[in-house]
Amino acid sequence: MGTWETGPFDNDTAADFANALDEAEPEAREALIRGVLIRTIDATGYLAEAEEAVAAAALIAAQCPGGVPIDMSYGPETPMPMFPSDLRVLADEALARIVGHEDGPASNWVDPENWKQWRAILTRLRAVLAPPPPSIALFDVQP
Repeated sequence: MGTWETGPFDNDTAADFANALDEAEPEAREALIRGVLIRTIDATGYLAEAEEAVAAAALIAAQCPGGVPIDMSYGPETPMPMFPSDLRVLADEALARIVGHEDGPASNWVDPENWKQWRAILTRLRAVLAPPPPSIALFDVQP
């Protein structure tokens, strides 16, 4: 993979995915993102679309509370639609799969510092994507 930084779109594969999203019709963008996440979750063996899944997860996280906007230098240039909340769960599952996969993108980092930065980015994305805990209404107790 041609990588120049550790961000979600800082590699050739993710930049190509951003271009594909830009070229897709607006209504097809969600399906592209959903597809790459599901294929990553369901993959056996090598995670062929891990870089795209990280980029997709970053796009979803950018729409969540606490999410960070995407660097438009390499990310999609066109605005993304509002994604349904079920994509948050898929994105988190895909990232969990990527982080835990021994032969996945983690094995591509030569410099341990870059690996640590990349891992921190994935951890931040997962923290944003994690659905908030269900709230339980507290009863007004009177003496």
